[in-house]
Amino acid sequence: MLDARQLEALAAVVEHGSFSAAAQALSLTVAAVSLRVKALEAHLGQRLVVRGKTVRATPAGQALLAHVKQVQLMEADLLERLAGGSGQRWQSVPVAINADSAAAWFLPGVAPLLARQRLLLDLTIDDQDHTHELLKNGTVIGCVTTRADPMRGCVADPLGVMRYRCVAAPAVAARARTAHGRVTPHRLLALPAVIFNRKDALQDAWLAQHFGLRNARYPRHFTPAVDAFERAIELGLGWGMVPELHLAQRQGRAPLEEVLPGAVVDVALYWQHWEREPPTVQRLTRAIREAARACLIPLA
Repeated sequence: MLDARQLEALAAVVEHGSFSAAAQALSLTVAAVSLRVKALEAHLGQRLVVRGKTVRATPAGQALLAHVKQVQLMEADLLERLAGGSGQRWQSVPVAINADSAAAWFLPGVAPLLARQRLLLDLTIDDQDHTHELLKNGTVIGCVTTRADPMRGCVADPLGVMRYRCVAAPAVAARARTAHGRVTPHRLLALPAVIFNRKDALQDAWLAQHFGLRNARYPRHFTPAVDAFERAIELGLGWGMVPELHLAQRQGRAPLEEVLPGAVVDVALYWQHWEREPPTVQRLTRAIREAARACLIPLA
């Protein structure tokens, strides 16, 4: 049998990134936390964390953390049923998702369930091409990702397509065009792009898909916040890729113009989650699928 206190110590160390921070969170001494993790490693006969400036889980530690989260959620569901379903206990559900999805369809879609079931959402925002790493290492119980192939022990539910358009303030869009109204790569790449963060490759995908350009060099602004990102484009700082869902919700805001009308990038999204999940997460999975079905373009 695995020791619950040792598992709790392991989870806290990885979550907080250090033994001292974990000790503070658990109201224990650093020595006590270290002893519990070492005892668990000795019991299993392998290292569970890599000790350094920031502590991180080994592959074995990651598998164990996923188990811990499953057990915690199942335990919370059991206690709720034993209490007669009074709905007095709050449960935390850690999820990884891209910022565009969180703002456009995810939060509006799951909000009623969160309120009704007293669920606490613990969101990690990351690029849709990278969120699956957080599920793999046990940080979250599910993720919205571009990865269609399910990871071991997981299911990949197809959600739909988020469509992106390249837009700019009217004055910036005009500078990308010749006197005859044609957009040229030379003119466009002389202008800065507004990019969400350094993991964001949508603008490169758009250039490759519609101009055949790869590894293009151009000036870039980085604005890793959805409101600031769109505001920077409004202010004429450059061109950028904005979801159709966001463009449809821009009533009353400064106008944005499509740089190359009809030229889109479609991003297929999937909900990856544990194959065996407790009732709480099953309800969340259903809400996510329904929210995506109502807002995203169906996958062909």
